[in-house]
Amino acid sequence: MTKGDIVERIYEKIGFSKKEANDIVESIFEIIKGRLENGEKVKISGFGNFVVNQKRPRKGRNPQTGEEIMISGRRVLTFKGSQVLKKNMNPDA
Repeated sequence: MTKGDIVERIYEKIGFSKKEANDIVESIFEIIKGRLENGEKVKISGFGNFVVNQKRPRKGRNPQTGEEIMISGRRVLTFKGSQVLKKNMNPDA
């Protein structure tokens, strides 16, 4: 599913114009991106949690030369689906 598919579904189900539906989707994504950039957790009830984790710098190896290098620390985004989402995906489990 793409962002365009989401816009299309909003357009069909709610009846907003495609431009209005696109503006809504863009606004929602901008809010979520802004919160994640600030390191905040984004929790969408019934869907899941987006969390930014900090990875520390670590030693690594260049696989071609075997030379030891330092891998810089970075922030990584993780998503964990809610129990409701997991249950909907696996109704027999």
